[in-house]
Order: sequence, then structure tokens, then C-alpha cells
Amino acid sequence: MRFGITYRLFLTILGATFLAILALFLIVQWSLDRGFYQYLGKMEQNSLEELVGDLGRGYAEKKNWDFLKKGPPPRRSDNPNSPSPSELPWEPGKPGAREEPGKPPPAFGPKPGGGPFVVLNADRRPVFGFYPPGATIHFRPISARGRTVGYVGLLPPKHFLHPMQVEFLQQQRLALALPAACVLLVIALISLPLARRLVKPIRAMGAATREIAAGSYAARIPVLSSDELGRLARDFNQMAQTLEKHEKARRQWVADISHELRTPVAVLQGEIEALLDGIRAVTPERIRSLHGETLRLNRLVEDLYQLSLSDIGALTYRKEQTDPADLLRKVTETYHPAFQRKGISLTTHLAGDQEILVFADRERLDQLFANLVENSRRFTDPGGELVINLSSGNDRIIIEFQDSSPGVPEQELDRLFERLYRVEGSRSRTLGGAGLGLAICKNIVEAHAGSISAHPSPLGGLLIRISLPVSGSRS
Repeated sequence: MRFGITYRLFLTILGATFLAILALFLIVQWSLDRGFYQYLGKMEQNSLEELVGDLGRGYAEKKNWDFLKKGPPPRRSDNPNSPSPSELPWEPGKPGAREEPGKPPPAFGPKPGGGPFVVLNADRRPVFGFYPPGATIHFRPISARGRTVGYVGLLPPKHFLHPMQVEFLQQQRLALALPAACVLLVIALISLPLARRLVKPIRAMGAATREIAAGSYAARIPVLSSDELGRLARDFNQMAQTLEKHEKARRQWVADISHELRTPVAVLQGEIEALLDGIRAVTPERIRSLHGETLRLNRLVEDLYQLSLSDIGALTYRKEQTDPADLLRKVTETYHPAFQRKGISLTTHLAGDQEILVFADRERLDQLFANLVENSRRFTDPGGELVINLSSGNDRIIIEFQDSSPGVPEQELDRLFERLYRVEGSRSRTLGGAGLGLAICKNIVEAHAGSISAHPSPLGGLLIRISLPVSGSRS
């Protein structure tokens, strides 16, 4: 049978409490017995000196120890509960017992009239009392007429307890056992609700986990405390919120891709159907229009392919010592005619005659620069300008692309590098593009241990700043 965590926690608390109470009970009982025996021993020691004198006078009078068969001399004790020798019952083999008629005493055992005292003759042979094997007894010499005639010792208190004393110890043990049992019962009544309360957040987390596994990412756990369980609930809610955010992004991603693919496909389908139905004549202009739509569709598919390769880590980079200034010159030379046709000024400020090297993939850097230059050409108003600056410092190179109006609202700058995100208005779908170019640029820069960010441009448009680590330089 398998117990749930509630009952396992309950049994653990109950078991630990039982062991603690049992250990405390045994310690207190041992301390009580020890203290009680020590008390009795001290009380009996007070009358031992007087007994030594009485035994010495009795021996001097009788000349032997036979008088002890009728019991030792009476003694005064400070312990009112301590029995006199005549009060002790006789049971063969038990300390302080009286002999039954017709039964011989056991070897080295009790003598007639035995009591809490043990008396030895001058040869240290027992003449009265019971000498338990292994017992530690301290004997005092008995003197008569100037010579030692015997020894007397006091048995340990546990060997001659009075029934009243035994009853007292039993009452004390019972007084300890009853509260211990009550405490154990109270702990049992408290621990089960406590275990259920502690396990309640875990059960709630299990239910929420099953909801998330079923696709319901809105599941949350109420935070009822500030302890470890409360922090666990907050972490779980944060994880669920992140999963919900990613699920929304995935759905938006699928919807945006579907929309981006549907537009060129719908245009191609409409144009081709019009040509097939004879609504439009097949002319070179119509063919070029169809070719332009296929190129746009091909660019979109290629961008999606590049992003997917980057996501799965399959986008290959062949890095080598590369001069980014040289790549920028080639890219700007390639795009210079296109900028002239749109009336946009293209200016570059590179790092002088010093050749600064970065460890990078030349093809990917060329793709990065070409994307950024193409973005500026596409979105900058006619008659505007694009300024490219390259500088170095602190073992890094800084490359900035600044263009003129139209600009981007500051609240939109942080989202420019999101996939399929376009700023509504001037930099929108009407000017072409699917919103994947800057996302690809970010992947390329991060693959080279760099950073890329967007800022308002002093020229009124957008400023893209790229930072890459320097690997060396040549003058």
C-alpha cells in the first residue's frame, strides 16, 4: 500500500514526536530513580554510625553473632519510610528476607532476620543479611573491646525498597506516562491538519501542472505565504506566465507567416488566373510583375529559412580575421546607384588608415551590412541621407547606421528586432519587407559575441548601433 505525501508527513511528525517523548520519558525516569535511590542512601548512611556502635556493644555482651538471628539492634532512621529489619518479609533468595521453617537458606544468601544491612565477621564471612553478587557495598569496621570483630555495610537502596517506596516510584512513572501520552495524542490531532495544510499548495501545483500540460497556460497558483512554498508558487506562476507568453508569440508567429505568405501567393494566383482567362494580355510587363512577386516570396522564404537555421543552431559560420571597414566599402559601392536613383545621400566615415580586424564570418557580416543598408534605402524618404560611422575603442568596434526621416517612435524601438514586427505608418508593409530583416541581423551580431540596438537618429530617422569585439589591428 502506497501512502500519499500527506500521510507520510503525518507519520513522520508523529514518529519523531513519539521518539522525542520516549527519550524524554526514559531520561526523566532514570533521573528520578537515581535521585530517589541517592536520597534513600544518604538517609540510611546517617544511621549507620549508630548501628556500628550498637553492633559492637551487642558482640561484646554476647561474645558472638548469634544474637543477630533475632534481628539487628533497633536503630533510629531519619527516613520515616525506611523499614526496620523486623518489617522485611522473608523470601528465599531475596535481599532482606526472613527464612521459612524447613527450608535451608541459599548459599551466601540471607540469614535469619536479614535486613538492609550486611554484617560480616572478622574473617569477612557473612553472618547477617544478603550479599547480592556483583553489588558494591562499603563496609565499616565493628570494634568491641579494642579489636575489630566484624564489618557492617549498607545494601544499595534498590535491594530493600519498602512497598510504600515502590508504590511511590510507580506513581511517579505513571505521572510521567500520562502527560507523555496526552502530548502524543495532541500532536497526532494537530499534525494531520498541519500535514494537509502543507501539502495543499503542492496539490494545487499538481493540478495547475496538469492544466498546463493540457494546453491551458492561464493556470495560476494562489500565493498564500512568504516561505519556501510561497516562493515556489511564485516561481511556478512566473513559469506559467512565460509559457503563456511564448504560446501567444508562437500563435502570432504562425498567423503572421501565414499572412505574409498569403499576400504574394494571392497576387500571383490572381495575376495568373487573369492571364489564363484572357482578362489580361500576356505582356513583358505582366511577366515582370509576376517575377517580382516570386522574388518577394522567395526572399520571405529565404528569411524564414535563415531564422529557422539560427534557432536550431544549424546556421554555419566560417570565421576568420576580417576587416569590417573593407566589407562596408564594398556594400556601399554596390548600393550607391540605388541610393542615387532615389535621391538619397550615402556617406561613410570609417576608421582612417588603421585596419581593425574582427574574428567573423565575412559572408554573414556582408549579409548584416547589406540588410541594414537596404532597410535605410527602402524606408528613407527621397532626398534624405544615410551616414555610416565606424569607430573603435575599449577593444570593440562601433558601427552606426543613421538615416533621415521618417523616424520610429521611442516606444517601438525595443520591438524592432522582433520577428515579423513592423512599425505601423511610414515603415510598414506598404514599403515592402516582412519584418524579418532586423531579426536576422540580431542573430548574426549575437553569433559574433556582439550587440545591436536601435535609437532615434540625430538626422530624424533611425540609428542602428552595432558593437563587435576586436581581435587585432594592422597599421
